[in-house]
Amino acid sequence: MKKPIDLGNGVSLIDVYDLGVAQRTGTYVFHEEELTIIETSASPSIPYLLKGLEALGLEAKNIKNIIVTHIHLDHAGGVGLLLEQCPNANVFVHPKGKRHLADPSRLIQGAKAVYREKFDELFNPILPVPEERLFAMEDGDTLQIGENRTLTFLHTPGHANHHFSIYDSRSNGVFTGDTVGVFYPQLLEYGLEFYLPSTSPNQFNPEAMFHSAARLENLNIDRVYFGHFGMSENPHAVFEQLKQWLPKFVEVGERMVNEQPNSSFEEKTNAVFNGLFAMVCAFLDEQRIPREADVYEIIRLDLNVCAMGIVDYLQKR
Repeated sequence: MKKPIDLGNGVSLIDVYDLGVAQRTGTYVFHEEELTIIETSASPSIPYLLKGLEALGLEAKNIKNIIVTHIHLDHAGGVGLLLEQCPNANVFVHPKGKRHLADPSRLIQGAKAVYREKFDELFNPILPVPEERLFAMEDGDTLQIGENRTLTFLHTPGHANHHFSIYDSRSNGVFTGDTVGVFYPQLLEYGLEFYLPSTSPNQFNPEAMFHSAARLENLNIDRVYFGHFGMSENPHAVFEQLKQWLPKFVEVGERMVNEQPNSSFEEKTNAVFNGLFAMVCAFLDEQRIPREADVYEIIRLDLNVCAMGIVDYLQKR
């Protein structure tokens, strides 16, 4: 595995190889006296997280605060497993996510419905978090870590109702989880800075996503720290690309769903995926990104989940 990345301002990024893929999902580490991390990813990522801490000269037993932006399994599925190594840690979560970390049965049921026979390989085990170690952070709540760093929790629905973003006073940056989408750093070698919305089921809401993004944009931040994957020091591009792509995602979804009103959810999802993938590939072709680039594997994974979220949203609407 690669060494953790030093992002400056006392923040490091550990690649935790979600789904076994590099530069897919990361854990952020604050080098304060009160050792704090944001995101754990799923349980199969925990060995990578522990090795990353070791490479930084840190020990899991010294972690004080574990923060998850939301309870989707690729961000929080490994919390219970990690806690076995962290006797002194508390877990900070959105109020709407707290009960699902204490009793993950519904999370497990939902993930099994989507991932079926791949569930065990991708997510097992999903362990409950003891109630006394769970803290719900309301909109505007703060957490002081070290002398020079205050974290402020901002409720940012759109990707999920149980989502918050975290403003960091020291870096003037925001840890956005999936609120403003996914960053594809694999494309930087081709000179392209590329971000796409994350519209996964089952609480995707484009109006709420726009509102949350506008709220973050108004903070005049210098950095965006993505759940997938890494840091951007160009927030303007992040917000502009979200505004550009999100309406197109919904538009493709509406067109594909309207074309086959009597199809099954799966058939509609496949059609929407094909529409999204063709649109994104056409854009990347214009930018002269070779079709054999590794990034296509990740984009394919992401757009498959995005398609499910869009169909789910349109059917509920």
